[in-house]
Amino acid sequence: MKPPEGYKKAVSGQVCRLKKSIYGLKQASRQWNHELTKFLVQLGFIQSKHDYSLFVKNNNGIFTIALVYVDDILVTGNSTVDIQEVKQALDDKFTIKDLGLARYFLGIELCRTDKGTFLHQRKYILDLLTDAGLTASKPTLTPLPQYLKLSLNKGVPLKEPDKYRRLVGKLLYLSMTRPDISYAVQHLSQFISDPKDLHMQAATYLLRYLKGSVSKGLFYPVQPQFKIAGFSDADWASCLMTRKSLTGYCVFLGHALVSWKTKKQVTVSRSSTEAEYRSMAATTCELVWMAYLLKDLHIDVKIPITLFCDNKAAQQIAANPCYHERTKHLDIDSHFIRDKVQDGFVQTAYIPTNLQLADIMTKALGQNQHHYLSTTLGFQDLPT
Repeated sequence: MKPPEGYKKAVSGQVCRLKKSIYGLKQASRQWNHELTKFLVQLGFIQSKHDYSLFVKNNNGIFTIALVYVDDILVTGNSTVDIQEVKQALDDKFTIKDLGLARYFLGIELCRTDKGTFLHQRKYILDLLTDAGLTASKPTLTPLPQYLKLSLNKGVPLKEPDKYRRLVGKLLYLSMTRPDISYAVQHLSQFISDPKDLHMQAATYLLRYLKGSVSKGLFYPVQPQFKIAGFSDADWASCLMTRKSLTGYCVFLGHALVSWKTKKQVTVSRSSTEAEYRSMAATTCELVWMAYLLKDLHIDVKIPITLFCDNKAAQQIAANPCYHERTKHLDIDSHFIRDKVQDGFVQTAYIPTNLQLADIMTKALGQNQHHYLSTTLGFQDLPT
């Protein structure tokens, strides 16, 4: 590193050689990651190639798993003795603080019962409402008004746009445990460059929804089977500014929701079928990654994995590897799902739109449908 200002012994052109990385430097986090990874590998862990924060150790059927986020580490496994040995080794090397059973991790609260584990961010939501001055506001029943479509052309620019940007950033982190607001947060995040008063009103509406569902979260039941299933949906040309479509998907492991996303598609689709087909391809990529991750955890994946879609035409295109007039312009990555269908990794299945769970990821729904889909996703009140 360059000698700091005020250090008089430095000779012109010389630099300092660091024997130990100093906290706060740009390279400090990278050096810490390198040091921790090297130590965990020495303990017998194998770093996952599909999620580099995941480390797994398998010793004659004794599994120990470490999940790392900078210097916060979750350790679990099927042997308390092995877990204690790992924690003791980490303490001898780095001097750690053992917080016992995980109850609060990176803003996410964990509540355990005999039936399963409940994840929520109640305190985080309460802090959000306090900062916005909405603790006494009247709750709403949906994240956004039904059929609401915002644009950049309407409304008056905000005098303090940073306030809107900070709020959307906090909502993005909240969506880690709140799939019910995934679409709303994606919709609001499109306007952070030039937010208007109408966008802020919609964000306030979302906060009022959170006020009425502050104690809700995701429930992960204790279950013996680990069958993967995916739900894929698209909203054709939903963006008023670019006319691009929206992809929404959710992935289940048994009865537990483990992955979901709402994302605008990169290119404009010429039909609703094309939009659905692109969404199915994106969902298939997630299913492949999930299968790799479970393999790293030594969990057998039952194939074919069922992918539910509410568009029969998109299913036919995925099952037909032949040339087709309606698909000749599609990029080769969109045909990824065809290969997986032919390989027997994925099988598509039709599901009616009113039962399509990913529908909640692509549009602002009415009260009844929103409540039905969010409940089916495993979203429920905090157990007392």
